[in-house]
Amino acid sequence: MKADIIDFKQPQDTQPQEEPCYASDLIVYYLEQLGVEYIFGIPGGAIEPLFNAIARSERRGGIKAIIARHETGAAFMADAYARNSGKLGVCCSTTGPGATNMITGVASAYENNTPLLVITPQTAQSKFGRKAMQESGDTGVNVVGMYQFCTRFNTLVSHVEQLEHKLITAIMTAMGSPGGPVHLSIPADIMSAELSQRGLSYDLHRVLTQPILQDERAVAQLCAELSAEKKGVFVVGGGCRDAASHIIETANILKAPILATPDGKSFVSPYHPLFRGVIGFAGHSSAEAVLKDSDLDFVVVAGVTLGEFTSNAWDQTTLLTEKLIHVDDNESNLMRSPMASLHVRGQISAVFEKVVSHLLGDALDDNKDTSIVDATQRSAESEPGYIRSANTHSNQIEELIHFTLDEPKKIFDDAIPIKPQWLMHQLTRIFPVNTRYLADTGNNLAWAIHYLNPYDRRVGQRRQGERRDSGRRHFSNALFQVCIEFCSMGWSVGSAIGTALANPGEPVVCIVGDGSFLMFGNEITVALQHRLPVIFLVLNDATLGMVKHGQQLNDAESIGHALPAVDFAAMAESMGIPGYRIAKPSDLLRLNIEVLCQRCGPSVIDVIIDPEEVPPIATRIKGMNSGGQDE
Repeated sequence: MKADIIDFKQPQDTQPQEEPCYASDLIVYYLEQLGVEYIFGIPGGAIEPLFNAIARSERRGGIKAIIARHETGAAFMADAYARNSGKLGVCCSTTGPGATNMITGVASAYENNTPLLVITPQTAQSKFGRKAMQESGDTGVNVVGMYQFCTRFNTLVSHVEQLEHKLITAIMTAMGSPGGPVHLSIPADIMSAELSQRGLSYDLHRVLTQPILQDERAVAQLCAELSAEKKGVFVVGGGCRDAASHIIETANILKAPILATPDGKSFVSPYHPLFRGVIGFAGHSSAEAVLKDSDLDFVVVAGVTLGEFTSNAWDQTTLLTEKLIHVDDNESNLMRSPMASLHVRGQISAVFEKVVSHLLGDALDDNKDTSIVDATQRSAESEPGYIRSANTHSNQIEELIHFTLDEPKKIFDDAIPIKPQWLMHQLTRIFPVNTRYLADTGNNLAWAIHYLNPYDRRVGQRRQGERRDSGRRHFSNALFQVCIEFCSMGWSVGSAIGTALANPGEPVVCIVGDGSFLMFGNEITVALQHRLPVIFLVLNDATLGMVKHGQQLNDAESIGHALPAVDFAAMAESMGIPGYRIAKPSDLLRLNIEVLCQRCGPSVIDVIIDPEEVPPIATRIKGMNSGGQDE
């Protein structure tokens, strides 16, 4: 909404009228209005005006610059900050190679619908077409053209008068549905231009307030379908962050099984009595068995992309069938389920709030059927928020889970070299219950999806108020995070830093393979510089594990997967970061994890794992071989 000119509001003071205001300041003031705390990037000559504005903001208690070691790392940090804080992520680079370096991280955010403002500069417009150093306009290496394919809004700001309305358009697009990265390319002369205006024209909080839209007819059909005496299952996807509690309440009422996709696993307690595991990549056989039940009448999937990793490699026998009911607020997701019997468009949490109200009757009516409500509350109390499982003994774990592990005996196998299955199980026993885990791309992703099940995994935070639901899940409560779809190697290293900044003082564990760590391990010095309690857990088997095991499972040539034997603990020590070499299980158990989690700075735990253990990646091989068609 257009508003009267709004004074520049600062955390501590207002800007003195006599101080010049530049275009770069305008950008920073709007980001301050949104509560953005950090801008991630690497400085350079062309982007210097923006860093000058950030420096002025930092002096008045506003936004701080977090300097990455590589521009892709900056994008990964901004991506994770946005995911964990619910705020806009912001990253920037200098022109030319700085901008091209950042593309991989931006593309990753694009595939995962993460709201990101990407700012790259250009040389001054007077130098366009004259072979200026790092020229990247339409007469050089066309950066704006490159970003066209991995952003939802992408533009060159060619006049200073364009800046404000293009910035507002970009932010509204990034925070819209579907969200995603947006890109502003701003020539240096425009960014450093002095403005005559002394205020902001728009209140972004009002501009970004959106109505709750949904297809009422489809919601009514969904309610009718779920009210019938039918047998069904619910699949929670990565788009259900603030809707999971309502979906699980619906499943509780209907006593229907609950499944999750790899990116939806974070929003469902693995110890919920109705949870039957993960479908898709590195999933559980118990989850697949639920889908194969011939008596099943409907499969409700919500917030699911239905890509390779989240659809059992496009399973057309049990998932992508006429039994499918697809609930989503992302139209592009619905395009992948034309076979569904029902599409329900709308904000997922609002849709299932109506479903719960319909199934229980009026949620505020004192005369409602308390027997159903009591059953729902008892199920909620069985979630690990109510289980004192930090001291759970290993022989009790199978009593708590209600899904099937591929090799359950190996989570207790303390052989040498260390079994990855044992390692994943031990992590939730030795780290605090509030630890956030990020699993990188590679074998470690499969091990974590299948075997890592954090204890304190409440569906929603309880809140006071008139609503009877269990509360929406706060953005900071995703204790297990993955990057699927684009699957960038090294994503977790930068993302662990963004996660730690969004959750001050909370322990963060980055689970990363040696191949990925060799790509982006330099970013650990950012955690050192900013004293962040991030534990980088390197699964070291001197190989690109997913390549090696994929070749073996696919009966392909064994080539290109060997890595040198690297001592990552020694590498960390050379950077001034504590490093621990873990060669046998007792080495891990002797670590003082409490001290590592409380120290003001990162640690590296270099774990030598058994290179011959085959991860649960059969679905990936199926996807590669079938091309999405069942044989």
